[in-house]
Amino acid sequence: MLVRDRLDVLFGDEEFADLYPADGRPGFSPGQLALVSVLQFAEDLSDRAAAQAVRTRIDWKYALGLELEDTGFGYSLLSDFRARLVQGDAVDRMLRVMLTRLTEAGLLKAGGRRRTDATYVLAAVRRLSRLELAGESLRAALEELAEIAPEWLQPLIEPEWDKRYGRKIEIRKVPGGPEAVIARAETFGRDGQKVLAALWSPDAPGRLRTLPQVEVLRQVWVHHYYWDEEGQLRWRDGHALPPASLRFDSPYDTDAHYCTKNGTEWSGYRVHYTETCEEQRPEIVVHVATTIAPVQDGQLTEQIHDDLAQAALVPAEHVVDAAYITPARVQRAQQVHGITLLGPIVADHSRQAKSGEGFGKSAFTIDWDLQQATCPRGKTSSQPGTLRIQGHQYLQFEVSP
Repeated sequence: MLVRDRLDVLFGDEEFADLYPADGRPGFSPGQLALVSVLQFAEDLSDRAAAQAVRTRIDWKYALGLELEDTGFGYSLLSDFRARLVQGDAVDRMLRVMLTRLTEAGLLKAGGRRRTDATYVLAAVRRLSRLELAGESLRAALEELAEIAPEWLQPLIEPEWDKRYGRKIEIRKVPGGPEAVIARAETFGRDGQKVLAALWSPDAPGRLRTLPQVEVLRQVWVHHYYWDEEGQLRWRDGHALPPASLRFDSPYDTDAHYCTKNGTEWSGYRVHYTETCEEQRPEIVVHVATTIAPVQDGQLTEQIHDDLAQAALVPAEHVVDAAYITPARVQRAQQVHGITLLGPIVADHSRQAKSGEGFGKSAFTIDWDLQQATCPRGKTSSQPGTLRIQGHQYLQFEVSP
């Protein structure tokens, strides 16, 4: 309500004119639909419930600037609007417009405190096992080829393929244990390799090699199969796979990747929200970053600071959890942007700290100016040695007993 009190309109139609329907149907204000989408997300409402709130709730009518008699719109309009919203840069534009208006109204400014945290986003696809992924990737490629080039595909089809790939691949359990799973996977592998070999033969139409599902099939085979010394196609052991950030979890969403964090497993994405957290002011999301799931939180710290600086919304303090913070990031935040990066210290995972025996890193006092370490007994180190690991320079202290 405070936003409405300060601003007549948060989202103007002129900024979102391209989001009107292009098929001649009557168009509800895209600016109002954008605000409805924000309110819907804030209250975790379904499309039907959000449309009902527009019709019946006086607080929503006030926020939207609607007359009390306004009957709103059909709930299906929201899904149509979201489909248009995700095209191009409309989502980022929506956030930029909101931040600009709130800054002009005095509800948002640089300085103060921001906080950032991440959550997971589930991909809207079925979670597949490795075996199901191989079979479904081949089935998807066959479906695509059958539609684009049926005459070319027909000679490759084997009698068993109709039963094997005629419907969605769902494999709950393979009788016979791990050996049977490998045998089934290598059957998929031979079938897929037959298709891939034909696609890359000199007489195959080049355009077929660029089809989306064909490219997915090729990469899945690279990820999950290998040629042994006898020239046989084999199913890779689970420990010999590429990183999760490179592998696909579904042939229908190649941006969705598997990840595990703090005991939670999911396939999809990771989204990082940065919001204001000051007393007597509304809590406003000022930055959103979405990545594939395996990208670690700390890899976003510098990007968040740079983006906030570009938007003239640099905070004085930035509160994060341990995953976002390292000494190097604390130093960069202060030197480059004048930001005090606050967060818990990463736990000491050294052998001594885990076992409770000996002294962990926290037991030593470091004088960085003298490059000298002092142990709990008061002994000081000699001249430190230097190590360079993955592009970073480290000091190695040795204290004589």
